[in-house]
Amino acid sequence: MRRKPAGRTNTPPKPSIFQSPMFNFTTIAILGGVFVLGIGIGIAFSSTATFTPTNVASREFIDTKAPNPEICVQYGASAMVMDTRLFVTLNPFNVYVSQPSMRPGCVLRTSNWEILRQRNLVTSDQVRDCKNRLNTFGFTGNLSEKPDINCVYQNDAAKNFFVTDPGAVAPSIETDRF
Repeated sequence: MRRKPAGRTNTPPKPSIFQSPMFNFTTIAILGGVFVLGIGIGIAFSSTATFTPTNVASREFIDTKAPNPEICVQYGASAMVMDTRLFVTLNPFNVYVSQPSMRPGCVLRTSNWEILRQRNLVTSDQVRDCKNRLNTFGFTGNLSEKPDINCVYQNDAAKNFFVTDPGAVAPSIETDRF
């Protein structure tokens, strides 16, 4: 019986997975690109698709749900209105907050209050009081029915942390102040 020299074998080396014609570098690069593209498209679609009211991802969706959307978009801005109640006890001192309810609403520019006066929805006294405090009117509900109208104050201390990024686009002057 003859012995083979040490270190030499007659069997060919097994091909690795990267040398296989089925999985070469080009195929792996293409599959990786398709995978990354699929994830990107999925994220983009899920963050902008608004098929249900639980996914409020765009200004356009909020605009369509506003009361009197054609008036709201033309003469003001659509809004999300949050109603909540605060209860404060003094002895002992505690603060309690009720569950908020969210409704679509609209905030009118100060130059467009005449729409509310023409429809007899606000009185001259209400307009004067709201104007003296440098406020504007916001409402929920349809204007042709019985809307809930309030004189609302624009809180300049409220910051939009979504636009504090140095690369973010600055808001236009018209949307800065109602």
